[in-house]
Amino acid sequence: MTIFLTPEDVAYLTGKKKKSCQVDQLREMGIPFYINAAGRPVVTKSALEDKKIEKLDTEWKPAVLGQ
Repeated sequence: MTIFLTPEDVAYLTGKKKKSCQVDQLREMGIPFYINAAGRPVVTKSALEDKKIEKLDTEWKPAVLGQ
């Protein structure tokens, strides 16, 4: 068992395939990561487990133009 997400997990998490785009997305998401010698972002599983998940509204409300 590894403590790191796989490269495929990082791509799925960020929605990005390119390393530099993954780095940008992880920064935007506020997820801590390391850059390895290959220039690939490395995310620990504990970084995601420790991340507080904001409570979502239980009811979806559409954005109305003009408000």
